[in-house]
Amino acid sequence: MTLSVQREPLFLAKPDAVILDMDNCLYYYDSPHRVAMGAVIQKASEVLGVTEKRFLSAFSEARLEVKSQLRDTGSSHSRLLYFQRTFEILGLKSQIIMSMDFEQTYWRTFLGNIELFSGVKELLFDLRNMDISIGVVTDLTSQIQFRKVVFLGLDNLIDYFVSSEEAGKDKPNAAPFKLILDKMGLQGEKVWMVGDDPEKDIKGAKALKMVTLQKRHNGVKMLSGIDMPDAYFDEFEDLQHFIQNRPWL
Repeated sequence: MTLSVQREPLFLAKPDAVILDMDNCLYYYDSPHRVAMGAVIQKASEVLGVTEKRFLSAFSEARLEVKSQLRDTGSSHSRLLYFQRTFEILGLKSQIIMSMDFEQTYWRTFLGNIELFSGVKELLFDLRNMDISIGVVTDLTSQIQFRKVVFLGLDNLIDYFVSSEEAGKDKPNAAPFKLILDKMGLQGEKVWMVGDDPEKDIKGAKALKMVTLQKRHNGVKMLSGIDMPDAYFDEFEDLQHFIQNRPWL
């Protein structure tokens, strides 16, 4: 079992809730993203006659502009806005219908290639059977995040959901964490936060005194000292086994 506890006393009591990040925590983001961008690039070549290099250059510029303008908000992640601005940079004006078409191509392909990490559903079923509330707090806009939840088959296993669009700010800002705690009627001390990002998920949750568990996989970094997670694990089966052997069961 690959689960390491740094602060054992925090795990002696049953949590009131377990809150999870979604992207790159419940599933691996990079693989479906690459396939989705490939579908968009192919469409750009067929419809616009634009080379991959030129399209990606315009898309990267558009993404940076949108993020700079909207900063740490849910809308700053909008593929619709990215594609609209891409067409403008390419000298094609805003292209409303085409922007919508490219966004749908991206997300349709993305969702068709999304794959839940092993052990996630089993863990959530266990938490439900233990009468532990389950929440998700995630960046990005609500509509696509809701669609991801449905495609992953988790819609009946989540009690409360907060996106950065709803909260008004991306993590690690306190707003998303405070909003989901308010919805649950809880304080942070007896709530576990499970995420992969050391800054957004772990430091963000620690600021509200939540117990933090970091999911590790390729590309995930860990912080040290006071910013280190209270526990970390590699597979959700490890976390499930850990919970099944807690003294409060």
